Amino acid sequence: MQNLSNIGTIRELLTRHGFTFSKALGQNFIVNPTVCPRIAELGGARHGVGVIEIGAGIGVLTQELARRADKVVVIELDSRLLPILDETLDGFTNIEIINEDVLKVDLAALIARAFAGMEVVVCANLPYYITSPILMGLLESRLPISAVTVMVQKEAAQRICAPEGSRETGAISLAVRYYSEPQVLFQVSRGSFLPAPDVDSTVIRLDIRPEPPVEVEDEAALFRVIRGAFSQRRKTAANSISSALGRPKGEVAAALERAGLPAAARPEQLTLEQFAALTREL
Repeated sequence: MQNLSNIGTIRELLTRHGFTFSKALGQNFIVNPTVCPRIAELGGARHGVGVIEIGAGIGVLTQELARRADKVVVIELDSRLLPILDETLDGFTNIEIINEDVLKVDLAALIARAFAGMEVVVCANLPYYITSPILMGLLESRLPISAVTVMVQKEAAQRICAPEGSRETGAISLAVRYYSEPQVLFQVSRGSFLPAPDVDSTVIRLDIRPEPPVEVEDEAALFRVIRGAFSQRRKTAANSISSALGRPKGEVAAALERAGLPAAARPEQLTLEQFAALTREL
């Protein structure tokens, strides 16, 4: 089997297939041999488990997942990679490749068809430009998956996993915590990729919650309030929510008071429970 961590081997493989990297697709392939085994292990790939991999690249992570899990379904958008994957994944009998945009795939139907009776996890090396849409799509769909393990840019990981009440907290931090329990697994330097990106990366894992940690009557309203609060981070939560939702500032201030929150509170200071209380009052 080819050594897909050897840069010379990778260049020869790509040249032979006439492949060139697409900046538009954010393609950076992993060449550090220690990274993919750790992602597969910490991501939960094991006997009895099915894995959805988003974006296979040349199949380095795919191989590690397939060695451990019962089945791997790869969703790869770039059709130019399919002949390369046919070569690098030759010999594996538990891999299915779907040449589609993950945002357009009916993942619930896919899971029901491909993973009957299995625990299902998701693993991916996500390009920065599409990190949030993919993560929120997975979480909001409430799919029958137990965990999502992804490699993202370091700054994105800091926002996604930011603890409540910290300066890094944003709307995505609270949304992710509503659906899952996030944790940082390990850091990956920019030199671990070909071509090397301009930033370092971080592998994170989101363990899906069976139930949200707060009770709200209207989830959509909760997230409208959260997004509104963070729409103008330099302002107070009251000012931002008033502006974003078109509600009188006095009305928002009164709701904050009824929820037991300070009128001058900034959005990053509020917990998910406090946002839920504020949403109920509004």
